[in-house]
Amino acid sequence: MQYHIVPVTHFHQNCSIIWCEITHEAVLVDPGGESDKLRLEIDKLEVHVNKILLTHGHIDHVGGAMELQQYYSIPIIGPNKADRSLLDNLFVQCSILNVEIPSSDVTAIVPDVWLEDGDVVRVGCEVFNTLHCPGHSPGHVVYWNKMSKFVVMGDVLFKGSIGRTDLPGGNITTLLHSIKTKLLPLGDDVQFLPGHGKMSTIGHERANNVFIV
Repeated sequence: MQYHIVPVTHFHQNCSIIWCEITHEAVLVDPGGESDKLRLEIDKLEVHVNKILLTHGHIDHVGGAMELQQYYSIPIIGPNKADRSLLDNLFVQCSILNVEIPSSDVTAIVPDVWLEDGDVVRVGCEVFNTLHCPGHSPGHVVYWNKMSKFVVMGDVLFKGSIGRTDLPGGNITTLLHSIKTKLLPLGDDVQFLPGHGKMSTIGHERANNVFIV
């Protein structure tokens, strides 16, 4: 498995391009915006993107999804259907977060496939298991590659912090339960890519993250 991180928009959201070294099939995870920039990066890598994965329905993670879906003619996969209301009301999110996007550019997103806990997503020869981890949003999922000991985390857990829970659908108790029951058991040597900021490991956060120690 290989990956390339492309921070996008003023949210500095970690969009990632993940691909199989054998087949060069790739996925685009959480394209939050700056679609032209993402297309250029994909071209440089010479990989074949065949699906878009979403961890959750917040505008900073999905802002470029529809444009890129149409450009590449590929499906949008995820998140869990509990985030349907977020994806149906992107313009409301823009108002809450003070994001200035013309209303004509904010289109409701309807994924081609909603994901459930335990669903498998394949990227060439790579296998990602879906873990439903609500709390930051009701339908948040993370993508867990057991062989590579790697998690695409979205906004559940960060280096030294956790996802915010003051947005619609957020719940601190639910978020901590997701972290403690779904993520910590994965193992201390598991590396994860958060939705914002630097990468970390489960072990580092178990020992140092003040929200879960």
